[in-house]
Parts: sequence; C-alpha cells; structure tokens
Amino acid sequence: MCVDPLKKICHWGPFTALAIIKVITLMTIHCSRQWWPPQESFSGAVNFIIFFCLSGSTLFHFISAIYEGPGYLPLKWIPEKATDSQYLQYCSVCEGYKAPRSHHCRKCRRCVMKMDHHCPWINNCVGHYNHCHFVAFLASAVAGCCVSTFTLVSWVMTVLSLRPVSFPPPSVFILILVIFSIGLSIGVILAVGTLLYFQLLSIVKNRTEIEAWISEKAEYRRSGTEDKFIYPYSKGWRFNVQQVLTWDCTPVGDGIHWPVIEGCDQYTLTREQLAQKKDKRKRAKTYRIIKEASGARLPITHGCGVLRHSPCTDEPRIKLKVGDIVTITRWRKYWLFGEKKEDNENGKQVRARGWFPRTCAIEVIENETYSSPSTKSD
Repeated sequence: MCVDPLKKICHWGPFTALAIIKVITLMTIHCSRQWWPPQESFSGAVNFIIFFCLSGSTLFHFISAIYEGPGYLPLKWIPEKATDSQYLQYCSVCEGYKAPRSHHCRKCRRCVMKMDHHCPWINNCVGHYNHCHFVAFLASAVAGCCVSTFTLVSWVMTVLSLRPVSFPPPSVFILILVIFSIGLSIGVILAVGTLLYFQLLSIVKNRTEIEAWISEKAEYRRSGTEDKFIYPYSKGWRFNVQQVLTWDCTPVGDGIHWPVIEGCDQYTLTREQLAQKKDKRKRAKTYRIIKEASGARLPITHGCGVLRHSPCTDEPRIKLKVGDIVTITRWRKYWLFGEKKEDNENGKQVRARGWFPRTCAIEVIENETYSSPSTKSD
C-alpha cells in the first residue's frame, strides 16, 4: 500500500500523466539529437534547450500542483463573528461551516478553499493554493508538446524521405514509438489546450467552475424580476489575473476573506447558494425503493435504456436496498439523483447521495401509507 507522502501520486491519474510526459520527453530528445543535433548548430541547441526547459517546467508544476494542494479549510471552522454563520452552509463531514468560495470535495474528504474542480490527473483538487501551479503545468505541457510535435514530425519526414540521412536508420519499433509519441503530443495539445483555455477564462473572470454554475442558476432563478444577481468577486480582468498568476505561484489572500466589488459583501454568493438550496428542497420529492440498487456505474439488470443512458458524470452511484426512503432532487428519464439519511457506526446521522436507476423506485405520494416488504402483517 502507498503511504503518505506517496499516496497522492500512487493513483492512475498521476501515473498516466507521468508516463505520457516521460514518453514524449525521451522520444523528442532522441529525435532532436539525431535530426537537429544541438552540438552541431546554434538553432538546434536553442530548440533542444527550449524543449528541455518546457519539459522540466511541466514536471515541476505538475508535482507542485499535487503536493502544494488546494488549501483545506480547518476542521470545525466557524466564522469570526458567530452571527455570520447564518449566511454559510454547514458541512456535516468536516463538522464546521464552509467559508465563502469553499466547497466540500467528497474525494479529498475535506472542504477546499476556492475549489474549482477535482482533477484526477493530479489526484487532487484545484483550488486557492495550487491554481497557479496547475495553470502553469497546463501551459508548459501544451507549449512543450508543440515543440515536440514539430521535432517528431520533422524526424519522421526525414526518415521516410528516401534520401540519405546523417544518422543510423531507426528500427521499426523506434519508428512506431515515435509515431505513437506524435499522437500523444497532438492529443495533449488538443485536450490540455482546451482545458487551459477554460482555466484562463475562469481566472480572467475570477470565477471557478462551481461558481459559474451557481451564477448561471442565479440568473435563471431571478429571470423575469428586477432583482438581478451580481457576481461579487470580479473586479476587472487585470486585478483578477493578479490574484492568481504570480511569479512564484503564491496566490494573494488567505483563502477565506476575499475582495469584493462595491455593493456586495463576503456573503453575497453564499446567501445565493442558501436560497438555491432552499428552492431545491421545495422541489424535492420522496421516493421509496422497490428494487435493490447495487451502486454500479453500468448496471446490467435494469434494462438497455438504463445502461445506455448512464449519467456522464463522476458523481457517485448510490447503493440502496428495498424499503429505503430517498429524497430526490434531480430527475432523468432513466436515472434519479437522491439522498438517503442513515446512522453510521457511531450513531451519527450521515447522508449518502448519488444516482440510481429510476426503475428501482416509486414516488411516495403525500399521506401514502405502506409497509416495508420485510414487515409481516399482524
């Protein structure tokens, strides 16, 4: 088993990312030394140094994003003024309140400061303290793969040109490996480049992925009224960028208190969150489980419709038994998202939330009386 501090990197995400970095780096260096030898020309040396620096920067910021971490809210955290707790959500797992811009990550099992999202590639959340490292990692990877693609493609074209080359002809294995590396490089440019674009956009707007979703719901909730929602944290693109992107990747602020625009306060967004939660509870419906749900991501015993329309999300699937009562907050044709409350081993009430097949449950109509299948009548 992996033990701390290796537990963060002993995961398929970091392992895969490191493998991709290593393959692309080694093959690019190999091809660069043959096709454009750095020791024979100034331009070749410049190309080699640029790629080597970008590769090193990618690895450095990747490791830093993992081990720097996003910054976690202290357990059992409460605001300085006790009366301010009325504007905050309570986290039953961390047994404290969620500070403004903080959210609980079920995978990290902690409340994360300025949480953007949980990234499986770094096996950690992207948040307040590692956001700059994460963006620098993405930018270095994209730039390095651009140089790599140019070098590798030029090497392949030289090998396949049927003209004499200044280096020994490669084996079939090396040729296949280089072509595979080209595919990896182009894949990184497209996939990671897209992620980089959205990350830079979120920094310019000073709005995380979660906050963008909250703002979208706020605008929809208030549509048709004069009470417009004002996002409190965006104070101009230059100010926003300076809050995250610094030379030493050290963010501005403590991750709890935030500069806000005029007319807003620290709890403008959290009050909106509480209002949205209240609306969601009003819309929620109660369902009773009539068929056991295994919690599998692709259940094969509930029909082709359920199997083919499995939610495309990393949200959990919930395991349920016949007779359980679940509060449903989201509906799809073949799936339901709900919450079940139960007592743990210590007698404390905990919540289990997730998706399950719609065929497993029926709605409980108000004033409906029923007996559990396991209960015998007198």
